[in-house]
Amino acid sequence: GCILDGKLYPFGEIARTENCFRCSCSLDAMRCCSLFHTPTSYDKEKCKVIFNQKSCDYDVVLKSDPSKECFVSSRV
Repeated sequence: GCILDGKLYPFGEIARTENCFRCSCSLDAMRCCSLFHTPTSYDKEKCKVIFNQKSCDYDVVLKSDPSKECFVSSRV
């Protein structure tokens, strides 16, 4: 298998690791890509970014009231 962040994964395709990556484990390498997209365009003065481990994505919420989401115009 392959080791990522101290955890052993089996050979083959891994749909989701504990840290929100999709990986392919083979004899010669482990290749991974993220399942999340980083917000880039939002009101940085009024809003903050919080990583949501359950959904494997970033939530952008009001600093003054984290129960309310902010508008995000682009993610990478």
